[in-house]
Amino acid sequence: MNRNEKTLLFLLAAINFTHILDFMIIMPLGNYLIPYFHISTQQFALIVSAYSYAAFASGIIAAFVIDNFDRKKSLLFGYTGFIAGTLLCGIAPDYNFLIAARILAGLFGGLIGAQVLSIVADYFVYEKRGRAMGYLMAAFSVASIVGIPLSLYIANIFSWHAPFILVAFMGFVLIPFTFKYLPSMRGHIEANGKRKLTEAFIIIFSRKTTLVALVFSALLWFGHFLIIPFINPYLEFNVGFTKNEIPLLYVVGGTATLFSAPMFGKLADQYGKLRIFTYCALLTLPFVWLITNMPSIAFYYVLIITGLWFVVSNGRSIAAQAYDQ
Repeated sequence: MNRNEKTLLFLLAAINFTHILDFMIIMPLGNYLIPYFHISTQQFALIVSAYSYAAFASGIIAAFVIDNFDRKKSLLFGYTGFIAGTLLCGIAPDYNFLIAARILAGLFGGLIGAQVLSIVADYFVYEKRGRAMGYLMAAFSVASIVGIPLSLYIANIFSWHAPFILVAFMGFVLIPFTFKYLPSMRGHIEANGKRKLTEAFIIIFSRKTTLVALVFSALLWFGHFLIIPFINPYLEFNVGFTKNEIPLLYVVGGTATLFSAPMFGKLADQYGKLRIFTYCALLTLPFVWLITNMPSIAFYYVLIITGLWFVVSNGRSIAAQAYDQ
C-alpha cells in the first residue's frame, strides 16, 4: 500500500475505533448501569438495543438517498451527530434520558459504518480489499485492548459517565483531521448520477443479490451481538468472576485479533473471501456453545475460549465485508 492508502486507512480506523468503542462500552457497563438505575436485565437490553434500532431506521432511510452525496460529507455529517449523541450519554441523569441519547447516537451512528465500508470499497480494488478490511477491522482489536479496559478503569475511578465523555472528546479531536485528510469522493455520483427516491427503492428491492446481502449482514451481526452484551453480566453474576478480572477478556481477545485481523485479510485475498468466511463461521460454533454454557472454571480457560472466539468471529466478519461477488 502507498502512503495515501495507509493514511486513509489509519483515519478510517480511528473513526471506526471511536464508533466501535461507543457501541461496545455500553455492553460491559451493564454491571454499572443495572444497579445504578435499579433496572432489570431486560431494561438494560433496551439500552443496548436502542442504539441498534435507531441505527437500523436511519440506515434504511439513508439507503435511498445517501449515494446522492459526497461520501466525505456524509461521513462527517453522521460522525458529528454521533459524537453529540455520545456526549449526551455521558451527561445522562436518568434512565429515560440515556435511552433518548442512545437513540440519537444510533440515528447518526447508523450512517458511519456504511460510509466507512463504502469508502474502502470505492478506494481499494477488489484484490486489495481483504487486506484493507483486515487493517480496518483492527480497530475492533484496539478498542478491545485499550478502549474497553481503559473505559472500565475510568468508570471504576469516576463513574459510568466518564467513558462516554472520553469517546466524545476523541471524536471532536478527529473531526478536523477528517476534514483535512479524507478526500472528496464523488466517483459514484459521476458514474451513476443522482437517483430519485423511487429509483433507489427499485434498485435495492428488485435485485435478489442485494436483498440476500442485506439479510446476510443482518444475521451476521445479529448472531455476533446476541452474545457480546451479556458476557460481562453472565460471568460476574452467574459464574462469579470480579469486575477486575473481566476486562482481561477484552485485552486477550483484542490482542489476538489485532495480530490475526491482517492475516485473515491476506488469506481472504489469497484463497477467496467465501472460503475463509465459511471456515471461520464453522469454527465459531463450538466457541459459541462453550461461552453460553460456561460453568465455574479457572479463569485462564475462559480467556482461552473467549480469545479464540474473538479471533474466528473477527475473521468471519473481515471475509464477509470484503466479499462483493
